[in-house]
Amino acid sequence: MAGDRIAETMKDGKQGRAPILPRDFDPKAYDTALTLAKALPFIQLYDRETVVVKYGGHAMGEDGVAALFAADIVLLKLVGIHPVVVHGGGPQISRMLDRAGVRSSFIDGLRVTDSATMEIAEMVLSGGVNKELAHLITMAGAEADVRGVGLSGKDARLITVTRATRTRRDPDSLIEQAVDLGFVGEPDTVDPTLIRALIDAPQDYVPVIAPIGVAEDGKTYNINADTAAGAIAGALSAKRFLLLTDVPGVLDANHTLIRQMGRADARALIEDGVATGGMIPKLETCLAALDSGVDAAVILDGRQPHALLMELFTEHGAGTLIR
Repeated sequence: MAGDRIAETMKDGKQGRAPILPRDFDPKAYDTALTLAKALPFIQLYDRETVVVKYGGHAMGEDGVAALFAADIVLLKLVGIHPVVVHGGGPQISRMLDRAGVRSSFIDGLRVTDSATMEIAEMVLSGGVNKELAHLITMAGAEADVRGVGLSGKDARLITVTRATRTRRDPDSLIEQAVDLGFVGEPDTVDPTLIRALIDAPQDYVPVIAPIGVAEDGKTYNINADTAAGAIAGALSAKRFLLLTDVPGVLDANHTLIRQMGRADARALIEDGVATGGMIPKLETCLAALDSGVDAAVILDGRQPHALLMELFTEHGAGTLIR
């Protein structure tokens, strides 16, 4: 019990007696206060620093978890951190495509985005998911007037893209062939001016960004949310890039969570085949963000309640930190 711990630590040095605690002493309240006190060094570490959070996966579709996430973002803002949220929405796009009767085709697991798919993807990401997430943050921060501001990479040419290119090996000829994914873009340049204006505003704004970009010719492209978030984190020279996913973090060959690693370690996991499947592009995104000026990147489980707070404000964090 907290009361027992206090009595032990506050014993009179001469007489060895514990002080008499007030009758209305609340151990639970003390534990809360102790937690806040222990978080102070971490709060100071991130004071007035930018933290870019990629939010997506299955956690995004759960109302309760999404509300907790929004409240955690508000808390970050109120303790002096500048959170920037970049979200995905693949499952929501798939559901809307099914409703609209638009069939998707895939090449090596990647969705081919034709004009009809692109129209629906932009509607879902920029119009549905983006505004709902910004609204959740605004509602969670209503008492302190923290407001989520919904944006996409098309606003003020925030993200300029080039058409994504992929290749695959023909199983018969073994020749590498170009793959046309349609309106899928890769970030070419990120102009953080609008984001910085929101961060520096006297009001407590939280930018919430949909991964939609525009090419030099004015055409709209869908961007992988992880890639967009990493590019934005690099452009902002973020203190942390937090990539929320559906796994605890990066696992070693024994399937044990790796708490911390360097760039060379991350590359070795890819080269040695320990990192497989979707973890490979996540590691590559984190490495690209580090190369662009991000202080550190973290891959962690977004399904875990308060994962952000555990990662930023506790000694051991909640996922895998890559420096």
